[in-house]
Amino acid sequence: MASVGNVLPQQMSFDTPLPLRSGASLSGYTLHYETYGRLNADASNAVLVCHALNASHHVAGLYEGQARSEGWWDNLVGPGKPLDTDQFFVIGINNLGSCFGSTGPMHLNPQNGKVYGADFPVVTVEDWVDAQARLIERLGIRQLAAVLGGSLGGMQALAWTLRYPERLRYCVAVATAPNLSAQNIAFNEVARRAIITDPDFHGGHFYEHGVVPKRGLRVARMIGHITYLSDDSMEAKFGRDMRAGRPAYSTQDIEFQIESYLRHQGDKFSEAGVGHE
Repeated sequence: MASVGNVLPQQMSFDTPLPLRSGASLSGYTLHYETYGRLNADASNAVLVCHALNASHHVAGLYEGQARSEGWWDNLVGPGKPLDTDQFFVIGINNLGSCFGSTGPMHLNPQNGKVYGADFPVVTVEDWVDAQARLIERLGIRQLAAVLGGSLGGMQALAWTLRYPERLRYCVAVATAPNLSAQNIAFNEVARRAIITDPDFHGGHFYEHGVVPKRGLRVARMIGHITYLSDDSMEAKFGRDMRAGRPAYSTQDIEFQIESYLRHQGDKFSEAGVGHE
């Protein structure tokens, strides 16, 4: 099936303060987004795709001149695909606090002219949805045909049904839940501590030091991927298969295929997107 082809990110800035669930607010902010397909005359065919934790507004298509730049849901968005861009106007919005362009810790705090870093306010699923709703309204869309997403994106889709039920007709929430379990919270805390205890974290102000806590990010991503797969699916995919067909002779060696998979995911995550503008 055809791709939507080469795409260009867009951005939209807002001057009206955005109240946050924490009680803080953002006095001004910019959201990066992409669209695919065409909005029809009565603006009734718009579909919002909400992204998961490590994804972005780049849902489908390619960036010209960039190898392997397919959007993270490129297999589902395009002519003749489940999200058929011959029928729907598909929108992807990068969440506040992300490192993929929307206002976040790497940007300047207008209050003091310094990079936000750890001073960027805490943002929640509800805050992301409120920001998305403003952009959707600015595009002239009064009601979305659907809001959908997987994992953390699915949480946002569910939040849309609670905060703006009159502004969407359908919700498609994939592999998600309305909130985290105690075990999920525990895994997240371990991953967070891996990042915070990295010497390059600098209390969250690592941008000022020109470094990124890559070691902590690698470990955090490895922990995350363990939670993304059930015990049964991990056993079916990897089992006890060895990478080199023999036991490791050093604790630094990779012995099992599952170890290779986790290290690869950790390395890829720590190198891609961090500090991206």
